[in-house]
Amino acid sequence: MNTDMQTWVHANERYLSARLAAVRSALARHADQTSAAPETDEPPAMDHPTPAALDTLCDLFGLSPFERDILLLCAGVELDAMFAPLCASAHGDPQRNYPSFGLALAALPGAHWTALTPDSPLRRWQLVLVEPGRALTRSPLRIDERILHYLLGVAHLDERLDGLVRPALVSDHLALSHQQLAEDIAAAWSQAARVDRLPAVQLCGSQIESKRAIATAASELLGLDLYLMPAAVMPTHPGELERLLRVWEREAALSNSALLLECDEVDRTDAARESAIARWLEASRGVLFLSGRERRSSHGRTLLAFDVQPPLSGERKHLWTTLLGGEAARLNGQLDRLVAQFDLDAPMVRAAWTMAQGQLAETNDQARTAESIGSVLWDICRVQARPKLDELAQRIEPAAGWADLVLPAPQTETLREIAMHVRQRTQVYEAWGFASKGQRGLGISALFAGLSGTGKTLAAEVLARELRLDLYRVDLSAVVSKYIGETEKNLRRVFDAAETCGAILLFDEADALFGKRSQVKDSHDRYANIEVSYLLQRMEAYRGLAILTTNMKDALDDAFLRRIRFIVDFPFPDAGQRAEIWRHIFPAQTPTEGLDAGKLARLNIAGGNIRNIALHAAFLAADAGEPVRMPHLLHAARREYTKLERPLTEAEIREWV
Repeated sequence: MNTDMQTWVHANERYLSARLAAVRSALARHADQTSAAPETDEPPAMDHPTPAALDTLCDLFGLSPFERDILLLCAGVELDAMFAPLCASAHGDPQRNYPSFGLALAALPGAHWTALTPDSPLRRWQLVLVEPGRALTRSPLRIDERILHYLLGVAHLDERLDGLVRPALVSDHLALSHQQLAEDIAAAWSQAARVDRLPAVQLCGSQIESKRAIATAASELLGLDLYLMPAAVMPTHPGELERLLRVWEREAALSNSALLLECDEVDRTDAARESAIARWLEASRGVLFLSGRERRSSHGRTLLAFDVQPPLSGERKHLWTTLLGGEAARLNGQLDRLVAQFDLDAPMVRAAWTMAQGQLAETNDQARTAESIGSVLWDICRVQARPKLDELAQRIEPAAGWADLVLPAPQTETLREIAMHVRQRTQVYEAWGFASKGQRGLGISALFAGLSGTGKTLAAEVLARELRLDLYRVDLSAVVSKYIGETEKNLRRVFDAAETCGAILLFDEADALFGKRSQVKDSHDRYANIEVSYLLQRMEAYRGLAILTTNMKDALDDAFLRRIRFIVDFPFPDAGQRAEIWRHIFPAQTPTEGLDAGKLARLNIAGGNIRNIALHAAFLAADAGEPVRMPHLLHAARREYTKLERPLTEAEIREWV
């Protein structure tokens, strides 16, 4: 606590003691039943430029002098041992050593009956609590604990808000465009301060952390503290909701705070939750932010909507440069690669650099080259975005390299061109200006077509390893929903989460969604076409690489195929390619003996089946304590062919053993 704050606390205590003494004197005169005239001298003024907590409280809630003295009467019982016996004496009953409304009416000056009506400030804001079960004038009165602490200058959050709201973290670095948004919001509210009720502010977009940072910055400009409340924790029962709203409104006034109501994860089909959000928006009168992906209707309150876009590449570079300080100059071109690949906001950049500093502290200065620092930051940035995507898709750890991929030369060349497009997209789109011609078609999309086991997923792994990017497999058959609008919502969540790191998205079973689009005969056909159009739109806007796989290329709509940048056909491997696969299928650590790739290549199967046979044979050999031999592979091949419901011909296994 700083010196000025300590000075105010002492001055506040002296002022409160003087006010309590005046009420105690009035109570003593009433208890003695004397006819002495009441004291007219006002207690001494607050000897500090900052108002006393009591006076601030009276101004905030519009308390009359009599209502103020009722509050002091209740506070006196908690703070001054003389109050309880005086109350008992004034009541004429030793058991009634507590304040009551009847006692206040009789003992305190300026008494008026409206001080304790349900709509009076004392009861509406629960400054004073009336214990139930007795006549109103005889019921014990008790000061609310939060208010008692406030009068003493002790700040703490109302315990009824614990677990529902939490303070926002102060953001010390913002993208320039986000800082401008915060200043625009603060200016709009400053202009609206003369009206009876401030408008609420909507922050729309997919970047939750950025919206929090903007709301925090705008609140700071207005001298407010910001608290966050997920809409998911709001009660939906009307009575509980009204009580929570009342508690928050009081807390916001006491602590000079604003609220960010986060609706980003709310299911818009949840009618009860939507009704609660609408009621909060309609009834609250304090400084309120709403965070969500889409705009909401006003529900009787003026709403100012601001779209929060991701920081531009130049802004992201400025954030990195500011946080890295002198280290930024050592990174050379590494920083540009980070900025181009990872769409991180200020909080995520700060977290990434903090983690990197911890790892780099373990290395000496000679080892801290631009490449090593850039490599550490690259991997940490990948990790930063994983929590969101891990909930929505299966992350595949890529282990395969180009040597593991056996394909004809044209297909391999196309895959290398895909990697080249991903690496150079920032140079072409931004530095060379192609993005200024329009955003449509800038997404890098690819279709991998071929039978199961021909290497489609393996090729995606090779690209992910080559580009040092995360690979996420999205099962389209699980994403597609029979409920209208659910498919688009599922796809939106995947793409929004992936935008942060530009991960490679591998959509399996594309046929589940991209079959021949039927003529619109009913509503289901219409919504199926909407789903296709939505995914095409997101693929064209996605700044990473999106790969679709299919076993039935002929089933795909020609209009869809025209919007895919790369199409790679994965042919069924011929004998030469199968032999090459067999030569590379076993890891270097696996003991083998007498294997003949030419003979094994007679098995007319795809690469995925070859791997299954090799793996099963390895288990057989390990169990026998032997190196992998042809008999183990023969046994495994029979098992695989049984699974495929195909006969293993004599021509395929001739001269194996």
